[in-house]
Amino acid sequence: MSQLTIKQARVLVADLFRPNPSIYWTDFLLSLTVGYTTSLIVLKSSAPLGIKFACFGIAAVALYRVSLFMHEIAHMPAGQMRGFKITWNILAGIPLMLPSFFYDTHREHHNTRHYGTDDDGEYLPLANGSWSGLIKYFAQVLYLPLITFVRHLLITPISLVCPPVRRWVWEHWSSFVIDLSFKRKLRPNDPVHLWLAMEIACHLRAVALIALIIMGVDPWQNALIMYGLSVTILTMNHFRTLAAHRYVSHGEAMSLEDQLLDSVDLPNRHWITLALCPVGLRFHALHHLFPGMPYHNLETAHYRLMEQLPATHPYRQCVASSMVQVIQELLAHIRVNSQLALSPHGISSPTSPANSEQRAA
Repeated sequence: MSQLTIKQARVLVADLFRPNPSIYWTDFLLSLTVGYTTSLIVLKSSAPLGIKFACFGIAAVALYRVSLFMHEIAHMPAGQMRGFKITWNILAGIPLMLPSFFYDTHREHHNTRHYGTDDDGEYLPLANGSWSGLIKYFAQVLYLPLITFVRHLLITPISLVCPPVRRWVWEHWSSFVIDLSFKRKLRPNDPVHLWLAMEIACHLRAVALIALIIMGVDPWQNALIMYGLSVTILTMNHFRTLAAHRYVSHGEAMSLEDQLLDSVDLPNRHWITLALCPVGLRFHALHHLFPGMPYHNLETAHYRLMEQLPATHPYRQCVASSMVQVIQELLAHIRVNSQLALSPHGISSPTSPANSEQRAA
């Protein structure tokens, strides 16, 4: 994609890059209040089972939305909205044991040299893979909550007295990614003292959860409920992630235009899309085009671009009608790959019919 084309799009949305703190605070605090209130009803109240099931679903959606504010935090400059970042970690990141530094590696996903490569922990070549790869991807939701809890409960204190373990934990066990082989690159200016403070806080949170059950304050069934809530939230995120990109990379670096075409916008306002893609994540292609744009302006920017960009602009090819459409295209890729793998004539790497048509247009 030429610089002229990017500048052409940026001029049209130049007034939409300023974040509105009141929107961030209101959205976050309301979502947090709903999430924690409904969680307490499930965990602590004697409400009828039907009400508890309903509250479980509401809690999952609300806390999922709360957790995804870490994506916005990852894109905020160091000095921007510091109070919001600190408050999010105190009220959400530490209680949920997802401190914001776990998502600092998100910058690699937006690096034009790293996107879709082994240096991008948020990308797997699923479209060029097999059914087993997709199964392994979804299996993560079952064990990631457990190993994250173990990491905070046991590995954090061990790492404090064993420097080699400490470095290994930072490199291999401190990133919110889907490629679990990803190795975090430590940098000289990383705020490791801040990381340490958050890690200790998460460790104390994990100890408190165990202590409350041992002392009989909380029933042991609450641990199962919290695990179920974590699995539900991760499942929602994995479905959302599956529809964020087309995952056709073979592991090589991609041009900016190919990265854009590999990303997806979902402008439809179906309630499932709204629930699974909150905090601006319906417009993931637009976010890759302009990573610094705050989430509350993405929809306005999308429709402005669609109205004014030329018919040949590649951004138009990123729009999908629904999450179902994107996932169906991915499954079609995998199906063809599986058939070719069984063929005696060898394996090729297909391109989805939808992408082929788009590129030919």
